[in-house]
Amino acid sequence: MRIQSGGYAFIVAVVASVIIQQPELVTGQARVPAMFVLGDSLVDVGNNNFLASIARANYLPYGIDLNFRPTGRFSNGMNFIDLLAQLLGISSPPPFADPTTLGSRILGGVNYASAAAGILDESGQNYGDRFSMNRQVVNLGTTLSQLRTMMSPQNLTDYLARSLVILVFGSNDYINNYLMPNLYSSSLRYRPPEFANLLLSQYGRQLLTLYGLGLRKMYITGVAPLGCIPNQRARGVGPPERCVDTVNQILGTFNQGIRSIVDQLNQRLPGAIYVYGNTYGAFGDMLNNPAAYGLSVVDRACCGIGRNQGQITCLPFQNPCPNRSQYLFWDAFHPTQSALSVLVRRAFYGPPNDAYPVNIQQMTLLH
Repeated sequence: MRIQSGGYAFIVAVVASVIIQQPELVTGQARVPAMFVLGDSLVDVGNNNFLASIARANYLPYGIDLNFRPTGRFSNGMNFIDLLAQLLGISSPPPFADPTTLGSRILGGVNYASAAAGILDESGQNYGDRFSMNRQVVNLGTTLSQLRTMMSPQNLTDYLARSLVILVFGSNDYINNYLMPNLYSSSLRYRPPEFANLLLSQYGRQLLTLYGLGLRKMYITGVAPLGCIPNQRARGVGPPERCVDTVNQILGTFNQGIRSIVDQLNQRLPGAIYVYGNTYGAFGDMLNNPAAYGLSVVDRACCGIGRNQGQITCLPFQNPCPNRSQYLFWDAFHPTQSALSVLVRRAFYGPPNDAYPVNIQQMTLLH
C-alpha cells in the first residue's frame, strides 16, 4: 500500500540516500542553550512514572537497548528527544515531574511530555492522570519562574529566544479520543474537519502563549499515519496487509492546518521561527520503501500481543523480537529507535518537504 501526503508520493530513494549519508549521532558543541519539550508518549522521558497513570513504560523490555534500563521512555532505546539532543550537542532534558529537576538541572531545559496527553484536556483520560497540553504550558511557566531567579532579565530574554521548543501533540486526540466512540462523544459531535479545526484552534492559542512567554524557536510535528500503527491495524477494520485508510484520511486537515499555522505565525510574530515537521511524510516513506532505511517489518510490533502484535501493547518482561533494528514499530503505538533515528535526521537535516520552512539545524543558526 502506498502512503501519500499532500497528494503526492515522496521520492524516497533520494531522500533515503541523503539521510543515510549523514554523520553518526554524536555530541558536539551545543547549538542551543536549552530545549523545552511538550508532547505525548513519543517524547516522554519519564514524567508518567510520577503520575497515577497506567500509561507507563517503566518496566522491561522498554529500555532493553538502553543498557536494559526502563526509564519511562516508550521505546526499546532512546526516543526522538534523546536522539535530537545528541545532534544539538546537549543533554536530553530531565522530566518535569521528577522532584530532582530543580536548580542547575533546569538550565539545559526541561521535558514536560506526558504519555496519553492530548491537545484537548479530556484526551487520554482512559489511561488515568497525565499532563495535558494545557497543564504542560502551566508547568513550563513554573520553570520560567524559577529561571527568573537564576539570571538577569536581559540574559533570560536572550536565553529563551535562542532556546528550542519541541511540540508533539495530536495523536492521542485521535487514538484516545476521536477513534474511541465507546468512550468519547467527539466523533458523534464533530465531523473530521470540524474536530481537526477544534484541535488547531486550541493548539494555535497555546503557541501564541509560548511566544508571549519569550520563546521564539518552535518545532511542531504533524501526526503520523495513525492508520498504519499496529494498534489500528489490529482492529481488523481494514483489508489484510493494509493500513486503515479511513483513519489516515481524517488526519489531512490537522496536518495541513499545522503547516498553515506555521506560515501565519512566522508572518505575524517578530523574531519568531516556527517550523512544521512532516512526520506523516517521513513515516510514509519508511512504510513504502522500508529497505531504503534498513527496515524489513512495518506491519506489526516488535513487542505486543495479538493480531499485528498490536491488540495488547508490550507487557512487562515480555520477550521482544530479537531483530529490533529491522522493525518500524516497537510496540502497538511507538516506533523503534531505528525508525526514530530516521525521523530525527530528517527533522535536523531534511529539505522543506521534511521540515518547513527550514530544518532544525538551520533553525538553530537563525537569531
